[in-house]
Amino acid sequence: MGSVPEGSAAAGPGSTDPDELSAVVLPLAGARAGTRATAARPPAAARTAPTALQVLRSLDSGPRGLLDEEAGDRLARCGENVLPAWRPVSWPRRFLRSLRDPFTSVLLCLGLVSAAVASWGTACVTLVLVVVSCLLRSAEEHRADRSTAALRALVATTATVLRRTGPDAASQARELPVAELVPGDVIRLAAGDLVPADVRLLRASGLTVHQAALTGESVPVAKHPVDAPSRPRAADAAHGSREGLFARPELCFQGSSVASGSATAVVTATGADTRFAAAYDGSARRGDSAFDRSVHGISWTLIRFMLLTPPLVLMANAALRGRGLETLPFAVAVAVGLTPEMLPVIVTTALARGASLLARDHRVIVKRLPALHDLGAVDVLCVDKTGTLTQDRPVVEHALDAAGREAPEVLHWAAVNALWTLQLADLPAPDALDEAVLDAAEEQDDHWSAYEGVAALPFDPVRRLATAVVRRPGRLGVHTLVTKGSVEAVLERCALEETERSRLRALAARDAAGGLRLLAVARADRPARPRAYAPSDERGLTFLGFVAFRDALTPSASDALDALRGRGVAVKVLTGDDPGTVARACRDLGLDPGEVVTAERLDALSDREVAETADRATVFARCTPEHKARVVSALRSAGRTTGFLGDGVNDLPAMHAADVAICPRDAVDVARETADVVLAAKDLAAIDDAITAGRHSSGNIATYLRITLSSNLGNVIAMLAAGLMLPFLPMLPAQVLVQNLCFDVAQLAFAFDRPASEVLRRPTVLRPRDFLRFITGFGLINATADLATFAVLAVALHGSATSGGQEAFHSGWFTENLLTQALVMLLLRTGGRAAGGRGGGPLRMAACALSVVGLLLPLTGLGALLGMSALPPLYYVLLASVLTLYAAALRAARTRYERKWNRS
Repeated sequence: MGSVPEGSAAAGPGSTDPDELSAVVLPLAGARAGTRATAARPPAAARTAPTALQVLRSLDSGPRGLLDEEAGDRLARCGENVLPAWRPVSWPRRFLRSLRDPFTSVLLCLGLVSAAVASWGTACVTLVLVVVSCLLRSAEEHRADRSTAALRALVATTATVLRRTGPDAASQARELPVAELVPGDVIRLAAGDLVPADVRLLRASGLTVHQAALTGESVPVAKHPVDAPSRPRAADAAHGSREGLFARPELCFQGSSVASGSATAVVTATGADTRFAAAYDGSARRGDSAFDRSVHGISWTLIRFMLLTPPLVLMANAALRGRGLETLPFAVAVAVGLTPEMLPVIVTTALARGASLLARDHRVIVKRLPALHDLGAVDVLCVDKTGTLTQDRPVVEHALDAAGREAPEVLHWAAVNALWTLQLADLPAPDALDEAVLDAAEEQDDHWSAYEGVAALPFDPVRRLATAVVRRPGRLGVHTLVTKGSVEAVLERCALEETERSRLRALAARDAAGGLRLLAVARADRPARPRAYAPSDERGLTFLGFVAFRDALTPSASDALDALRGRGVAVKVLTGDDPGTVARACRDLGLDPGEVVTAERLDALSDREVAETADRATVFARCTPEHKARVVSALRSAGRTTGFLGDGVNDLPAMHAADVAICPRDAVDVARETADVVLAAKDLAAIDDAITAGRHSSGNIATYLRITLSSNLGNVIAMLAAGLMLPFLPMLPAQVLVQNLCFDVAQLAFAFDRPASEVLRRPTVLRPRDFLRFITGFGLINATADLATFAVLAVALHGSATSGGQEAFHSGWFTENLLTQALVMLLLRTGGRAAGGRGGGPLRMAACALSVVGLLLPLTGLGALLGMSALPPLYYVLLASVLTLYAAALRAARTRYERKWNRS
């Protein structure tokens, strides 16, 4: 490689041309402006990579490195080359911060008020639930904070830096702590080194870099200096290069490591300005998940009811019955009765059970329990192409001759090249395209292994081709050069007329437009010689044809896409690959790509237009990490519940922008720490299993909320009415507490129920408005049954208002409440028709137990202690009539609700 000229010694930072500096900073420095800053950047087509000289001048540096004094000044100005500081939050602070949750706050207030009015049983139960909820939330925040430690483990500790003691002194290579690196430092990289900062290559020899921590791609990427502004050529797609910054051959980034070769580079960004740190910083601004939004919405609906109920009870009793503060315990008990105080227990149990089954049966680990609900609510799943829809390897599609006809001979010579290049060249790892060629040649039983290898000129990113020199059987004194590489590079070295060369380019472009990657193959016979072969010998070749490759499809992807489509989940493909390549893979899997949206087009759209485009389009190509995060954020802002499957540091912004972050087990450490769900393998079928489990758990939680809130609302309405009609309290506070305790124990069965199949066919979303309509309608039916029970009691007890009449009234309403609750649990199960069908074992047992307690408790000594007495037989006969009518009304209302639900 040629040396890079020194920057002007007189030049200073202030003398750098602003446009030139912008051209350097925009593509290199990453960004703490967040994902939305992408929209302000010029389109990719309008940007060109600055030359190495421009980068050095903009940084006021040169190939010999910085002066010690200048490096010290820059360190003082720019700060140390370390990741942003992380300050751990103490457990007490986390615990107190957890009280900001609206439902937890209202439970705490109710518990304190209950204690103030000496309702110790209610106070203890409520406060225990508050403590458990806060502990769970604190533990979750502690887990999230550990991801910073995992991120820091990927950063180098020392680096080899060129520094000078004076303007005329020779540069010296020193081993310095990475924290002391500054922009403009010139560093040396060797095999095994971690890249300590974002750098621009000045010189390189056989350099390949592992970028798996950044991109998730397992294959080392070839890197080399680029000294002239240019855009990547389409022919580079033959070797699977990815678009975007990480594909730029002259750039290396913090978090990557050197697989082979050596290089000299200039530091362009350090500390928080690196792409590595920017990806993590941008990810820290994660918004509320679908679960958070749902619970908050329902909580505020309940809060409005609960704040309204105690004053209404107090005012009604004071105005109509002349009672004062002695009714405050009853008013608090009514408010607690409206509260689904078992919600934290039911939610945790249902989600934990679903997570346990996923881990046991499908090897899917749910790290954050609410994420299982979010999985059930997912209606958009964003994935990359490589490793998800396709395997991380190419396969041969076909081999064509110069006329465009099938030509096995072309594949034969490509295999000869691949075999001897692999055997004779000192390569760090086999090339994926070479392996695909050899696999295809083996299938057609070719005899390419009969040749004898003489020499090899391995592929390098500058020549963009590889040549093997072989001795053919029966051809003494002749060496055959077999060249394979990018279409443009091979055609330039063939003895062809310009018109023929143009025709072959058009033929290659036709296949490339169909999403195939192409290699050209050529051959030449030369007299045998002992002298070594060089790239200058790759001239005057005879063109043989093309070998076309496609990505190997993931075997389970097609069936998994069909299953996701059947569950109402739209799959969006966000990839850095070429539009034609990803479109072809989608078509092969039966996923209509439609109009492919490129990163350049996204850059030209406003946030509103991105949201509209993201909702309509299926494939987004040439995406950078910022583009992926912007698309995911746009989908969420449009009201979609979004999951994102990622495995590299470059996926962190999108993972944090999604409602559910998913990664495979072999993802980089920081991605696994960030993810909510970890898969055994990068497999869409496993995601389908996880979504099914999420909908299972969410369906049970939704059933619990609907049934509990509608029953509680009906009871509250009845209590308010009874308080206005009766000269005594309709139910004593102790009786309310025992009734709620019986309800709570029975409702644990919801965590173990199996919802109907209809629930699994669409996303399960807890919408406050839908809940409000449901609980209002069914709550009024429940209140009507309670009021009818009052009439039955009046007839059965002859309207007695004596002490014995009060005890009998309390007994009758207590029994009716538990029996109606048992009916509601059976008749309003999620899925409706499943209530009368198979399944529902836990709920049936719980409903039967609740009925037995309601019928027998008033007849026991415990009933007498609670202020209840035996009831006349006439009451039970009349109550059976009320319950029959109540069951019929529930079935009719449920049928109507299901009909509307299925149409929505």
